[in-house]
Amino acid sequence: MASVRDYNGKLFCDFRYQGKRCREYTALNDTKANRQKLGKLLEKIEAEIKENIFDYARYFPNSKLVKTFAVSHRIANNSNTYSAIGLAHLDSTHQPTLSGPLFKAFAEKWFDECKIGWRKSYVQTMRDTIDKHLVPYFGEKVVSSIRREDILDFRSQLAKVPGRKGQTLSARRINAIVLGLRQILNEAADRYNFTSPGQRIKPLKIKRLDIKPFTLDEVNLILKTVRPDYRDYFIVRFFTGMRTGEIHGLKWKYVDFKSRQILIRETLVGDEMEDEGKTDLSIREIFMSDVVFDALKRQLEVTAKQSEFVFCNAEGKPLNLNNLTNRVWYPLLRYLGFELRRPYTSRHTAATLWLAAGENPEWIARQMGHSTTEMLFRVYSRYVPNLTRNDGSAFNRLLSGNLIVPAGNAAPNNGQ
Repeated sequence: MASVRDYNGKLFCDFRYQGKRCREYTALNDTKANRQKLGKLLEKIEAEIKENIFDYARYFPNSKLVKTFAVSHRIANNSNTYSAIGLAHLDSTHQPTLSGPLFKAFAEKWFDECKIGWRKSYVQTMRDTIDKHLVPYFGEKVVSSIRREDILDFRSQLAKVPGRKGQTLSARRINAIVLGLRQILNEAADRYNFTSPGQRIKPLKIKRLDIKPFTLDEVNLILKTVRPDYRDYFIVRFFTGMRTGEIHGLKWKYVDFKSRQILIRETLVGDEMEDEGKTDLSIREIFMSDVVFDALKRQLEVTAKQSEFVFCNAEGKPLNLNNLTNRVWYPLLRYLGFELRRPYTSRHTAATLWLAAGENPEWIARQMGHSTTEMLFRVYSRYVPNLTRNDGSAFNRLLSGNLIVPAGNAAPNNGQ
């Protein structure tokens, strides 16, 4: 029985003629309307086959199968062909005629066109993604030949690639690589008229972030014990929620003592300064509490004359994260007997302390550069009861003192 089928997002006709199975591929996308259109065409073809008046060349003039059949009803020079509805015959092996360039050529073109709108750090990230992962796997394939199965196989191979410190690539990193691939294929599909195979690829599930912020007592102990030349640095980290790149790239011109604000206008990424934040809302103003104000005033006396950066090394250059982590931060945590956590934990600590203090969640989100309060409640809220005792006991006291519930059991209804 004749049928309309799908191959890589394009429709083809599948029917039998003179005892031979025929597959004629089209350039039509797999949509309901196109399936109905081809369905009606197949009905007409089957009717003509039964009446022995079917002319293969009339419906599929470019098909190599025309030569296979003994055509008794050829209509020469008949302009009433079906190429107008998008029928595009494929080669004799029934594989689609491939359109577009090789993946490696198109990926390079796409990269050159898009990089003008990216942050410097993302340009390097995408460059590495294309060179290290995408081109080695897809480089010699024609863009329109790449199938959904290819992407799934590629993703499974990524899960075996060693990442930093000998670990395999994280689900987050794999999703980012596959997203880049999908963006390239989506653009190629638009230009070369094929259905992108990445449209139905769902991202890998990312394990929920399990943060472990410091308590206020632990912060006090850290600040009391840390080297004096790093004390003000950590005060600013713990009580502003700044990202590492933001505090390491902080310049004195962005410290507004008069308005008591830290202006986040640039960030340090690697060894380069960028005037764009991690997100659009990363460019923001952070309020200086008294303790932060005093810390920055002290720091002003130390580095303002030798560097444009608030926190810098002896050469006036920004602090190096690896050096700071391995020579100052981790040794301090080990000395105190604390579980090793990244310096970035200071940002999580700021969020939990603000929430525990009862600050407005929308204000906290703005301080941290978040677009909404969703992340605050999803990531941090479970730590608040331990800090504030807002664990339902206040509500229980309210009900106990004001709600009057009649004593005794309720009388049976008895159907009345």
